[in-house]
Amino acid sequence: MGNKINFRRFGTMIDCSRNAVFNINGVKKWIDITSSLGYNCLMLYTEDTFTVENNPYFGYLRGKYSVEEIKEIDAYAAKKGIELMPCIQTLAHLNAIFRWPKYSQICDFNDILLSGDEKTYELIDDIFKSISAMFTSKTVNIGMDEAHMLGLGKFLDKNGYQNRSDILLVHLKKVSEIAEKYGLKLLMWGDMFAFLKNKGYSLDDVRSKIPHNVELIYWDYYSNSPKTYENNIANFNSIKENTWFAGGLITWMGFVPHNDFSIKTAKVALESCQKMGVQDVFLTIWGDDGAECSKFSVLPSLFYASEIAKGNSNLRNIKKKFKEWCGIPFDSFMLTDLPETPQDIKGRTANSSKHMFYNDCLLGIYDTTVKESGHDSFKKCARRLGRLKKNKQYGYIFETLQALCEVLAVKYDFGVRVRTAYQSNNLNELAAIEKECGVLIKKTERFYDAFERQWMIENKPHGFDIQDLRIGGVIMRIKHLRKKLKAYLKGELRHIAELEENLLDAFGNGEDYRPDDGFCKQWKDSATVNVIYHNTL
Repeated sequence: MGNKINFRRFGTMIDCSRNAVFNINGVKKWIDITSSLGYNCLMLYTEDTFTVENNPYFGYLRGKYSVEEIKEIDAYAAKKGIELMPCIQTLAHLNAIFRWPKYSQICDFNDILLSGDEKTYELIDDIFKSISAMFTSKTVNIGMDEAHMLGLGKFLDKNGYQNRSDILLVHLKKVSEIAEKYGLKLLMWGDMFAFLKNKGYSLDDVRSKIPHNVELIYWDYYSNSPKTYENNIANFNSIKENTWFAGGLITWMGFVPHNDFSIKTAKVALESCQKMGVQDVFLTIWGDDGAECSKFSVLPSLFYASEIAKGNSNLRNIKKKFKEWCGIPFDSFMLTDLPETPQDIKGRTANSSKHMFYNDCLLGIYDTTVKESGHDSFKKCARRLGRLKKNKQYGYIFETLQALCEVLAVKYDFGVRVRTAYQSNNLNELAAIEKECGVLIKKTERFYDAFERQWMIENKPHGFDIQDLRIGGVIMRIKHLRKKLKAYLKGELRHIAELEENLLDAFGNGEDYRPDDGFCKQWKDSATVNVIYHNTL
């Protein structure tokens, strides 16, 4: 064990596109933290949240980074020994730009660019030109992942059906040629090439399809088996040598991190990478569905990963060093995972704190998942978190999660109690619940205030409109329930139709949809069934 990282590149990737754009102070603080731990690179994942020459609508009203901001971050990172790498998209995950007429004409399907169209490559040329002027690094992560419907929209209308792997490969070749103009070396998520190899393409054929200036990334955020990592690393290296690895520090399930799960997977992943000779590693911090989780809430797993990368796996020693480094005991910081609540399911990326916060108090989509005494466990966790909220550096994180737990101490089983009282015509209980609505509204407003403070400390204000709409919607639905209960108790309303429906299993009795698997990680899955179910809502 030592103090030297056992990788050539060891970095992090921060999602700056899913509503939250890391503000300049936040990025600098992150650079200070990671450089002190031995990390030496940082990717800012920006789908459209950076300035592109000739494209004023690219990232419009989304809090995009200006040229000056990127240059400021780049220079600051360099002083701290951190290479700032662009991390963009050049095929899919660009749904935000397609609301504007300029880009709708080059949309193939959903969030996918129209391959083969010259206007698409004009945009990509502008992107690479702009990146070259802003970033010192000449290594760019171009994404190109999860374009599942490639070639099945406007491309199909224009060109007829074509082999979708061929479409992607032609597109990649064109992108790599544009990048070469600017002297850029490219990284891309490597799933496509592993898929081709597994589908019967010869190894030589697969290798021949990778442009010389493109390296592959093997990503895996969930495996806990060394054999899985080692086999996949070997598989990727057989396609192209020097495969990069991307792991995950999980912040993308809601308001709460999953440090415990991330620590378990990081140990196995990083030790496997060292064994297999992987030289370039980074850990992703995604912000799926609103970026509700504080980026700094993963400090325990971030610290732990750096120690594993140095060859230190002694947990007692790691905890001691963390306390000396951070000033907060390791186990205390791990309270951000909300241990011993329905959120905390060992070995899983559970999500109950999010889906029960948004669970509608009248429709009760997830009331069938409520566990006995769950509200009490959130109450106990709130008390424990409250002891840490005065910490000068990170107290705001604990204050936000304390406020969330205080909401859930009431709201977790609130819908169950409402429905039970109504269906048994227990008017005394309904009257008590009507008054309790006021308490729940105040607790939710306190959580909103704490969460807003957390957001503004870490992020640009853009994107918080989503949180206003969502949390404001929760408050309005409680008020709506209260209004109905008052009318019902006065005899002005004969029935509350929503409460007369008998609830079905939230997951359709399907084995693939278990509440402890983090399936319901999106707001729309919890808030209502009365929308068109579509992944872009």
